[in-house]
Amino acid sequence: MKSFKDRISEVTRGGWIRAGIWGTLYVAFVIWVAWGDWKSLGWLVLLPLIVDAFTTKYINYGWWKKYKPTPDPSLKGGEKGAAQNPKGNAFLYTLFSWIDAIVFALVAVYFINLYIFQNYQIPSSSLEKSLRVGDFLYVSKMAYGARVPQTPLSMPLVQHTMPEWLGGGKSYLDSPHWEYKRLAGWTSPQKGDIVVFNFPAGDTVCTKMQNPDYYTLKHYYGEELIKARKDVFGEIVTRPVDRRENYVKRCVGEPGDSLRIIDNVVYTKPSAVSCQPSEWQREPEKEGLQLNYYVHTDGHVFGAKYLEKIGISVADRVQVDPQTWHFPLTEAMKAEIEKNPHVVAVVVEPEKQGGDVYPLGHNEWTRDNYGPIYIPRKGDKIMITEENYWIYKRIAEAYEFQPMAIGEEYEFKMDYYWMQGDNRHNSADSRYWGFVPEDHIVGRPVFIWLSLDKDKHSIRWNRIGRGAKR
Repeated sequence: MKSFKDRISEVTRGGWIRAGIWGTLYVAFVIWVAWGDWKSLGWLVLLPLIVDAFTTKYINYGWWKKYKPTPDPSLKGGEKGAAQNPKGNAFLYTLFSWIDAIVFALVAVYFINLYIFQNYQIPSSSLEKSLRVGDFLYVSKMAYGARVPQTPLSMPLVQHTMPEWLGGGKSYLDSPHWEYKRLAGWTSPQKGDIVVFNFPAGDTVCTKMQNPDYYTLKHYYGEELIKARKDVFGEIVTRPVDRRENYVKRCVGEPGDSLRIIDNVVYTKPSAVSCQPSEWQREPEKEGLQLNYYVHTDGHVFGAKYLEKIGISVADRVQVDPQTWHFPLTEAMKAEIEKNPHVVAVVVEPEKQGGDVYPLGHNEWTRDNYGPIYIPRKGDKIMITEENYWIYKRIAEAYEFQPMAIGEEYEFKMDYYWMQGDNRHNSADSRYWGFVPEDHIVGRPVFIWLSLDKDKHSIRWNRIGRGAKR
């Protein structure tokens, strides 16, 4: 075996440079992960292994390269014969080469997806026209601070269930399970931000009927029926926070805000204390905000080209009867369709049509007229009353695992947010399942890197590269 002195003498300048670069990156990463919890600095014990990989090479990571066949130099170009390397084996060399490349790629993708960025596709119309169905987003994990994985042993690129061709089943192991920790980020979610987060009501799921969520199904059908009709609802499974479905909505309420909705308009104020109506601030409405409308005509049938020009997708073109249509419309689209001489009236969809809202069965609010409701901030202490018990009960039971009782003061352990879609009447959001805890926040969309138009089966070139922060 070579001595340490001999190994050091054989290290090239390039080896030292690569060791310095990767070693510095590793130290910086460990400090980032350990910030505020210096026990994690223990991971620095692995630094010598990184340096060794580029310099002294005591650990032979490329052991499989011994199988590389080397041709006998005595053989001429077209001749065949035994390889000069007695251990040479073309099959084993090729096999281990592929395994090495795949393992490296999986580790790299796993690391990047956890701590730096991840790609997401917009599957539903809840943020139309801000984000379109078919948009693919670059989502920054570093913007709000990446979460340390709570279920670290999982299959890369798979959220919670393995593809059918790989046998289905869970894509992660329940153990080990790490406590919630968020690394240092540049900011926290602000009002107006579009945010990717894990679905808060996705802790319990009916495998055959995942929309609406389990708690809504239980509210309408009852828990006993859901458990009895597995043929309809499927098995009931539970998922940890970081393995719940990814949702994307707009933040309209921050921790410490009170929020209310009056005739589809969101108002907030930075306090839980009652105040005069004039102190409520109307939240700015985004240009793409939509509501559902009934469009009454004289019997005219709208043509496909006309509806496409206005911006109504094929999926949204619903004819209720010969004289009535149902469309989601922005203010600009509504004004345009009202100019049509065949249109008699354009009426907003009735609020009761939206169904029951959070907390289910314990208020008379609607999706269009909601609240007021206070959005808790970490460290807040609130006296629990008969009026607010059901509002905060899920926080205590499902997110913070703390006891809560009427007549006692409760202290919140996390920050909470209020998320809504811009397509207000076609969005399952905080109005239906409540608060989004800080430990559910995944990241912030930065830009659209691809956009597919399913109506035209084409690429929306004008959306590629467009910012998606707000």
